[in-house]
Amino acid sequence: MDFLKKYSLYTLLVVAVLFTGCDDEEPEPENLPEIITDVMLIFTNVADANDIVEARAQDPDGEGVEELRILDDITLGTDKTYRLTYEIFNNLETPGDNIGNEILDEDDEHQFFFSFSTDAFASPTGNGNIDKADDPINYDDEDDNGFVVGLQTIWTTSSTTLTGGTFTARLQHQPDVKTATSGATDGDTDFDLEFVLNIQ
Repeated sequence: MDFLKKYSLYTLLVVAVLFTGCDDEEPEPENLPEIITDVMLIFTNVADANDIVEARAQDPDGEGVEELRILDDITLGTDKTYRLTYEIFNNLETPGDNIGNEILDEDDEHQFFFSFSTDAFASPTGNGNIDKADDPINYDDEDDNGFVVGLQTIWTTSSTTLTGGTFTARLQHQPDVKTATSGATDGDTDFDLEFVLNIQ
């Protein structure tokens, strides 16, 4: 009888271990793209902090069927230098989740890329670095590895007016991919926004 009790106890222990092993939850996947519902580009005139141009995009359903929609044109003055920064939020949550802070915390995994109407800017020249990563962009920040990020960039407009041009900002999520030479197609795209650009 004692033998049966010991055998039963042993069997119960084995079964308990097996069930415990089956209950282990699978780890959540890392490096998921951000959920972004609201993006604001903020151009601040470096010579006049009261001269601010804001351009918004919004996606009220987050990961749903809708995409980020452009709500504003970008209209800058001629011969002016602006610092471009962002407000980036997931407003599906209450209060909203500041995705800009997450990007800053994970700046070694993110980079902004740009394209714009040719010669819209005196600096940077050209048409941006989405098509060619080493084309000039005036990045004003970098991650701990010394690679550029793009949460802050500097833009000097042309002396020539422009109506109905384009300005595209693309945010790439590049975990384990980002290098000094990674490009606009490396990693996953968090957003790719094409605004109408006017310079007057």
